[in-house]
Amino acid sequence: MDPNLPAPRALTVIQLPDGTYTYTDPAHLPAPQAPQQIVQHIHHAPPDRTVQRLALGSGIGAGAVAAGVYFGPLLVGVLTAIAANLAMLAFLAAVMVWGVVTVVRSVGGTDGKAAAGAVRKVRGRR
Repeated sequence: MDPNLPAPRALTVIQLPDGTYTYTDPAHLPAPQAPQQIVQHIHHAPPDRTVQRLALGSGIGAGAVAAGVYFGPLLVGVLTAIAANLAMLAFLAAVMVWGVVTVVRSVGGTDGKAAAGAVRKVRGRR
């Protein structure tokens, strides 16, 4: 064996597409490919947005939906404050009427008794 020649390689027998066989160097063969891995992502269902879809689908528009979300709680707060003020005024009116009736009764006299009687008739008591 001549030392100037390259070392012999092991040859591999392969079958060509036309069906014939031949020898080839394994270094020149394409690298075997690994099977393709399929990655499947399983997603959860999105959150329920039925109200938004109904509002937007009925032609209201996103601006109206956003305004309802923003101004809805403000409207509830304003109405609650108005109701609290009216309740306080009704309570004060009842206390003042009770005080006036009590003073008129305690003062006595014919005018006081007549006024107390008129108040009793209006209230339904006799």
